[in-house]
Amino acid sequence: MLFPVGCAILLLLWLANVSLGSVRIPVQEILGRVVGIPFSKTSWEIIILQYRIPKSFTAILAGICLSLSGLQMQTFFRNPLAGPYVLGISSGAGLGVALWMMAGFLIPATGVAWMLGPWQLFFSAALGAFGVLLLISVAAWKVKDTMTLLIIGLMFGSFTAAIVALLAYFSEAEQLKLYTVWTMGSLGSTGWSQLIVFAVGTLIGITPLVRSIKSYNGMLLGENYAQSMGIRIGRLRWKMIISTGILTGSATAFCGPIGFIGIAVPHVARLVFRTSDHRTLVVASALLGAIALLVCDTISQLPGSAQTLPINVITSFLGAPVVIWLIFKRDFSQEF
Repeated sequence: MLFPVGCAILLLLWLANVSLGSVRIPVQEILGRVVGIPFSKTSWEIIILQYRIPKSFTAILAGICLSLSGLQMQTFFRNPLAGPYVLGISSGAGLGVALWMMAGFLIPATGVAWMLGPWQLFFSAALGAFGVLLLISVAAWKVKDTMTLLIIGLMFGSFTAAIVALLAYFSEAEQLKLYTVWTMGSLGSTGWSQLIVFAVGTLIGITPLVRSIKSYNGMLLGENYAQSMGIRIGRLRWKMIISTGILTGSATAFCGPIGFIGIAVPHVARLVFRTSDHRTLVVASALLGAIALLVCDTISQLPGSAQTLPINVITSFLGAPVVIWLIFKRDFSQEF
């Protein structure tokens, strides 16, 4: 019964997200437009179709990507505080964007003029994410221990953060401000064409996870037990890296770095659905991730106000207390 209830909540939240904003559009008008009745005002057509619907679908896709990335990280590393950023993939995306935005003093052809439009941001973030993913893949080929791979990922993140800090130190004020705004996250920069690419990337990233659900269930009992069941740990490690890289890289490229969704949502899914079976958790985490980010986006819109808060501010404000509460409430040693 939880899945139909969750889907109903998701639909209601989607209607609220599309309806609320600087201009409130009645839900009746939106439902009427679905069945072919035109809006009372022409401007509402533009607001709904060109801005709010793509933004709401972006929130849903980003919530799915981040929550499933966090679920994979926590299961594979058997670490309750592992999230989609522990392998340094999001840091790589941030480095790619930083090179585009703040490397004008190194490469004169790059600068603020190159930054106009979301596609440039997407490609720069995607190249940075996959660059780090390639390095981690080489490390995974050499290193056979998952905890060592986790430490290597954290070091990659620290190294890329140091490069970004160096670029920020030498960059101009305008370039630094652009990068700072990007790091706060935004769901409103995707149009329909970018949304299609985002959806395809999400589907590609989910495929290795869905095909390895039984293997992830075996990993809950440790690598040695998983190997005794015939699970090929090396192949599973590659699938996890590729899936997490594509999901996290896509979400970061289109929306900027968004925190706490990947850490908190899988734990909430375990708490609500009372299971560690990935056949349930994959769908539950995706559903709750979409719900969580829709809630955060609706709050960030400040209904009735022309201002919009950065999405990362809301996710951190709501996610941090949830993670702290889960740490005090649950005995993670029984799950990992």
